[in-house]
Amino acid sequence: MGLLVFMRNLLLALCLFLVLGFLYYSAWKLHLLRWEDSKYDKLGFLLNLDSKLPPELASKYANISEGVCKPGYASALMTVIFPKFSKPAPMFLDDSFRKWARIRDFVPPFGIKGQDNLIKAILSATKDYRLTPALDSLSCRRCIIVGNGGVLANKSLGLKIDDYDVVVRLNSAPVKGFEKDVGGKTTLRITYPEGAIQKMEQYEKDSLFVLAGFKWQDFKWLKYIVYKEKVSASDGFWKSVATRVPREPHEIRILNPYFIQEAAFSFIGLPFNNGLMGRGSWTHNIQREKEFLRKLVKARVITDLTSGI
Repeated sequence: MGLLVFMRNLLLALCLFLVLGFLYYSAWKLHLLRWEDSKYDKLGFLLNLDSKLPPELASKYANISEGVCKPGYASALMTVIFPKFSKPAPMFLDDSFRKWARIRDFVPPFGIKGQDNLIKAILSATKDYRLTPALDSLSCRRCIIVGNGGVLANKSLGLKIDDYDVVVRLNSAPVKGFEKDVGGKTTLRITYPEGAIQKMEQYEKDSLFVLAGFKWQDFKWLKYIVYKEKVSASDGFWKSVATRVPREPHEIRILNPYFIQEAAFSFIGLPFNNGLMGRGSWTHNIQREKEFLRKLVKARVITDLTSGI
């Protein structure tokens, strides 16, 4: 009798192990199948970019030749590459900035928490929140980001760069004396206090000065600049900053922190860390950012000329 009970328990145990093994194997196979069939990585980016739109969009944007600007094409292609992509925010902060829930509860650089009075004072003087009237009137705008690396040296791409409707430059990247290679046109110069050009003669004409605020001192500095007040060296800057910017208030903008937030958490994949800077693998994040930009350049969503891409 004892032997029968033992055999019965052994058979039950074997059956249980077989069932568990089958379930484990099936789950593993399903996981592999799902991974092989998935077109997107963990952040939601297209894994194998072929620069093609899905059939329902291809007919709308077909026969786009080199250099042709077609309204809506970049957004449509960006949505294919990154389905979570959306464009629900204005590029620059306007006087409705307090209504933006996505930035209201975060400190710089991901939000405006604690900066309300400074931003209100700046916007009351600048009053303009868009590009120029001439650019706003265009149905489609071709844009280029010109980086600060030396890859453009001796390439004679200046005329090609100047042919774009919007030319974006960063921080103190020089133009004068290098026009043959980097062009002479600047639509937007995006910077922060420590990165701003300090010599007045090096600023281009007819460009918009755009602050990318990374800390509370940056907004205080911009208020000094807008109201032509004396910049205090004791405000906690980590290096010397420009004390003047040769731009009138209507030529100054504040980059919406929403885009810094999206780039950090959605595109690059920084750990959220309660919306604070300072954690995460810097090398890993830089590599992910470069890979993201490569995809956009390959798909011709943007044109980028930098040394790191």
